[in-house]
Amino acid sequence: MKRTAWAAWAGRLKDGIGSISTESGVLSNTRYGYGSRFGNSVGTNPEELVGAALAGCFSMALVSQLEESGLRPESMRTEATVTMEQGPGGYSIPAIHLSTVAKVPGATRQGFEAAAAQAQAGCPVSKLVKARVTLAAKLED
Repeated sequence: MKRTAWAAWAGRLKDGIGSISTESGVLSNTRYGYGSRFGNSVGTNPEELVGAALAGCFSMALVSQLEESGLRPESMRTEATVTMEQGPGGYSIPAIHLSTVAKVPGATRQGFEAAAAQAQAGCPVSKLVKARVTLAAKLED
C-alpha cells in the first residue's frame, strides 16, 4: 500500500506561502507557512500533521488491541502534543505525548493500560517517529 501527499511553496521563508494536499483529497491546497508554524496565523504546519497522524494511528491500533481481547470501545479521544525545540543543530522534535481517554464497557484499568502500551509500540506511525513518545491512557466509567 502506498499513499501520496505533496507540498508546494512560493516565496521566501517568512513571507512565502505553501499548500499541502493529499491523494484522498481530505487536504486540498491546505495553507501552511511560517506564521502558522511559528505563530498563530491561519493554516496548518508539519508538526500538527505529525501529531494528527500519530493520534489517528494509535487510536486505530488501540481499538484493534481491545477488539482482540473481546472488548468493544464505545468512544475514544486521543490527543498528541508535539514538542519542537530549537537547539545547536537547528529545530528538532524530541518528544510527543499521547493522551487518550476511552469508554470501553467491561475493560479493567490494568487491561486497558496494557492494550494502550501495545498499541503505542505497534502503531506504524509510532515506529516511524524517532522522538520519545509518552502515553497517558485513561479508561472512562
